[in-house]
Amino acid sequence: MSIDRVILFIGPPGSGKGTLSQECVQKLGWTQVSTGDLCRKHIAKQTEIGKSIDFAIKSGKLVSDGLISQMVFDWFKKGQQQSDVVILDGYPRTVNQARDFNALADQLGDAAQVVVAKFVIDDDVVVDRLVNRYICKNKSCQRVYSLKPTSSFVPANDMMCDACGSELIKRKDDTADAIKERLKVYHLHENDLLSHYEDAGYEIREFKSDLPIDQLFTEFKERLGVSL
Repeated sequence: MSIDRVILFIGPPGSGKGTLSQECVQKLGWTQVSTGDLCRKHIAKQTEIGKSIDFAIKSGKLVSDGLISQMVFDWFKKGQQQSDVVILDGYPRTVNQARDFNALADQLGDAAQVVVAKFVIDDDVVVDRLVNRYICKNKSCQRVYSLKPTSSFVPANDMMCDACGSELIKRKDDTADAIKERLKVYHLHENDLLSHYEDAGYEIREFKSDLPIDQLFTEFKERLGVSL
């Protein structure tokens, strides 16, 4: 299947990228590529890429930009997209990865339009969101919930996934200190990434992601000219 549009989601952790991606998958039939999910799948299957990623993580090292790009390229090469629109969630994260993506975009052909969706949200809101975040333990589900009483993502069944009935767990790095450190790393790269995208001539659309998900989804569709 040919790809007409690739949408790059850029935003801090907890800005709603994954949630909006799932809305697009479920309601628009688009395909989402999450580098976090790809890493976990490669590690679980013990592929050569997975072994390299696992070794880096267990050694306390950062997974190299080249390895992450190789993993994403491998996904595209195998033609795993199920629609003509693909969301890249979590890639590129650095300028080096963005340079690698340029090569991928060239391979996709002139017909593929690249759009950058930038999500804007205050760090304090992100911290509040993520310290209350729980996820489904089932690796094939990974649905996200919030234990914040005012959230629309509170599970119907206490600490159980509404979708598959599995236990809900908290990520080890969803602590206030760890979240603040991840935000610091994200902000180090954000401006350089955006400058790179501007130089590459990619269209950049900005969205305030502190909106309720239904409002964010509606605005997202309208500004990208998408209809159900």
